[in-house]
Order: sequence, then structure tokens, then C-alpha cells
Amino acid sequence: MPRPKSLTTGRLAAAALAVLDREGLAALSMRAVAAELGVAPMSLYRYVADRAELERLTVDLVLGAVDLTPPPGEDWEGQVTALVERMRAAVAEHPEIVPLSLTHRHSAAGVLRWAEAALGVLTGAGFEGRRRVLALRALLSYLVGALLSERLGPLTGPGTEAMAALPAETFPLLAGTAAEARGVGPEEEFRGGLALLLRGLRQDLTR
Repeated sequence: MPRPKSLTTGRLAAAALAVLDREGLAALSMRAVAAELGVAPMSLYRYVADRAELERLTVDLVLGAVDLTPPPGEDWEGQVTALVERMRAAVAEHPEIVPLSLTHRHSAAGVLRWAEAALGVLTGAGFEGRRRVLALRALLSYLVGALLSERLGPLTGPGTEAMAALPAETFPLLAGTAAEARGVGPEEEFRGGLALLLRGLRQDLTR
């Protein structure tokens, strides 16, 4: 049976992204995407095998536009910073895609291309073997963790206020640190944490 000309995998991914942005990951389903498109749920299976493939296409829709060219004239740390910040900027517009990016990191083309670009920079800097494995893993872990923290537990949120109000006699360090954290914005938090990570990687290269 021929596919309806009005549908494409690109339209399916765009509809899935609309559901994610509006209602969150828990609401994403083949039925919800079909309703977004105004078609019967079974018609989607002419284009994708299952929800997992739909999720992967949606991740690629978001990450496919990320510029993966390392900025010329920058050292390796500047190039890695640019790649990480570009990924963050793309995902920040669609924060519900973050857990899907992790789930489909082995198959989503956007994630794989980003990893290849980051590995190119790390290799040029002198990372090899297990050291390169750990460096890439650390960058990915930081990126995903920071994005999830910004989304689910921002420093400007009620969680920080609650920790700052903890009894100082029981939690002196935690309460004091949380009180200080209230003045740390998301840009300072993200870039400061990334700078600390890169500093550690740079020191590892000189060992």
C-alpha cells in the first residue's frame, strides 16, 4: 500500500517534537503523534517501525542542525568548548530531548556525528587509547548531567532555597554552599563547570 504523500519521516519527527515541547516526554506516544498530524495511529507504521525509531528521528531533527566544525584559530580547549556549547544551545530549546539523546546515543546520527567531531579535537590534542575514552565519556556525562540539572534542578529553583534553609548546626557546609549558589546563574554554572573539567583534562595530558 503506497504511503500518503502528505506524510514524511521529517513530518513525523516534527510532530513528535511538538508533543515533547508542549506536553513532555511522558506524553510522547504513537497515538499522540498521530493526533498531532491528524491521521490514524496505524498510518505511522508505514514510516517508522516503532516508537524507538520515532524517538531517534526526533533526536536527529534537533541535533542535525548543530555546527560540528571546530572554530579555527582556537586551541583544543576552545574547540571543545564551542562544540559543547553548540550542543547545549540546540538542546536547550527542546529540553525534553535530553533523556532521548542519552537513550539513543548509539544510533542517533546527530549524537554520533557530535562524538566524532569531539574525538577529532581530542585526538589532535594528544588523547589516545583509554585516556581518550575517558575524556569523551567525561564530556558527554558533563553535558547530559548539566542539561538535566538545568531542567530539573536549577540553582535558582526551590531546591536550592530549601537547602539554604537547612539548620546550620546540622548541615553547615551544605546550607552555606546553597546560600552562595542562589547567586550563580545558569551560564556561570555551565561554563564554570566545563572549565573545571577541561582544566582536569589538560592536567591529565601532561602526566
